[in-house]
Amino acid sequence: MYVLDTNVLIHDPNSLLSFEEHGVVVPMTVLEELDRLKSGKSHIAADCRAAIRLIDQILGPALPEQVDAGVPIPRGQDSTLGTLSVLMPRPLAEGEGALPEHLNDNRIINDIVSMKSRDPLRRYVLVTKDINMRLKARACGIEAEDYHNDQLVSDIRQLSRGYFELSGSFWDRISNVETEQRGPETLHRISHGLLVSEVLGEEIYPNQFIIDEEGFVGRVLSVEQGVVTLRHLPPESLLEQQAWGLKPMNIHQAIALNLLLDPDVHLVTLTGAAGSGKTILALAAAIEMTIEHRRYNKIIATRSTPPLAEEHGFLPGTEEEKMDPWLGAINDNIEALHLNDENPSGSINYVKERANIQFKALNYIRGRSFQKSLILIDESQNLTPHQMKAIVTRAGEGSKVVCLGNLSQIDTPYLSPTSSGLTYMTERFKGFAFGGSVQLNGVPRSLLAEYAETHL
Repeated sequence: MYVLDTNVLIHDPNSLLSFEEHGVVVPMTVLEELDRLKSGKSHIAADCRAAIRLIDQILGPALPEQVDAGVPIPRGQDSTLGTLSVLMPRPLAEGEGALPEHLNDNRIINDIVSMKSRDPLRRYVLVTKDINMRLKARACGIEAEDYHNDQLVSDIRQLSRGYFELSGSFWDRISNVETEQRGPETLHRISHGLLVSEVLGEEIYPNQFIIDEEGFVGRVLSVEQGVVTLRHLPPESLLEQQAWGLKPMNIHQAIALNLLLDPDVHLVTLTGAAGSGKTILALAAAIEMTIEHRRYNKIIATRSTPPLAEEHGFLPGTEEEKMDPWLGAINDNIEALHLNDENPSGSINYVKERANIQFKALNYIRGRSFQKSLILIDESQNLTPHQMKAIVTRAGEGSKVVCLGNLSQIDTPYLSPTSSGLTYMTERFKGFAFGGSVQLNGVPRSLLAEYAETHL
């Protein structure tokens, strides 16, 4: 029997369906917390409402004794697997240790202790994203674990970087290749089995890059019928490419810009430390494609705003003015792109108007559809996989989504690098033929920043 805490249902409202043949228990205290948090336009309120609707759908018209025993969870095609029940508060038997009941966490733990004492042959596991609650539960003799269903990697070091860096020469490792000159492009076709087993040592996906020490850069165009097709990209041309006057400072920024400027790539995720160039690269590419190439009608910039998620409506001014404190990095980088202009303020206003840059609060983005837009999701490491899905599915025809984030700077409670929406998007879309990701290496912004990174 898996007992779910409130934060699990907020993290993933569909988590009830993730425990297969096992029993799922929702304590009455959790239902009360969901009820308290369900009002408002914040993403937390929306997730609470979604979880409540799913619980209601499963329980339906079941009688109280059926709810207590467990209602079968429908899985489609008239089949059921697992049960859902509601845990009613029960007084502890005499002699059982009890935590003070002034906290909801303690009430839940006490209810599990009581339930376990009445049915000692059954295994009960508390599932919560609250580390401290897991510690308290274990101290009370209850198994407790994190919610792992949406964690695609167990260690952040397993996360796809989007490229392979090889020592020496790539071609010294290749015994058979078929090369074709298609206009200005040079394409190489290599056996998939040879490349994966003898050269890279792991699976390869479209829009990943191969970089060696001899200056070879190849981008994977396709992996089909046992053949990997690489596009040869001369490093000189990569490093000379520009987006709104901005040039890449290293090869990692160069391959990121290659994906950002490619109209056939609809999703790009950029990860990396502070100062690695994520935001300024994405913004320069967005402005270039919107103003110069007119591929997009507008740029939508958004991010999670957990501390004041409920208060946007009470702040004075327009939506852009309300979001300005949260999207300061976007404004900072627009200014950085025009520092050397004769009239920087005039250039900034011109770009904002011509590129139709709009700042949108995440709380009010649900239900909308953005056509022919470039959607920039800043600080996306602070979003859950469920929230990322809610934003990405807003992309309409002709739109592109760019996710930016630093997995070492997560500010949202109950999120870890392995459960972050940014990690989820990077791993889930690494086989997507029209998506790509790049992990950027730090480019120090100043001598002070470089010293701080190594000494603080």
